[in-house]
Amino acid sequence: MRSFPKVKLLAVGKVKKEWLREGLAVYLKRLPELEILELKDSTPDREGEQILASLKPSDRLIALTEEGKTYSSVAFAELLSQADSNSLVFAIGSAEGLSPALKQQATHLLSLSPMTFPHEVARLLLVEQLYRAKTILQGSQYHK
Repeated sequence: MRSFPKVKLLAVGKVKKEWLREGLAVYLKRLPELEILELKDSTPDREGEQILASLKPSDRLIALTEEGKTYSSVAFAELLSQADSNSLVFAIGSAEGLSPALKQQATHLLSLSPMTFPHEVARLLLVEQLYRAKTILQGSQYHK
């Protein structure tokens, strides 16, 4: 059984749809290692500045973007298992995406799929995959 790091998710905007809030609540109960911080909608450049300003020197930034790399669930779990504890920060931008400056500062660029999703849906998909990664690392049957 391998450890799962503490993870922070910096997400632009609030989740407005009730069904998405309910889904997030389910996974947040299962993932006490996850902290979600919502940032105010602005421009991609201002949002990027706000995200970068909130990072500690030890944080490893993973930016969700359509040009990012896709991983299988098992490979994603492996990526997380190799991270230093308390250093993973995921960033999800608004519908406008993330600024080039933020993407340039990221350790990894991650894509959830070649398809495009609303940023609220992307948040739920990422949180589910974080939970799935945790269960893979713990050897749980959830992934099956």
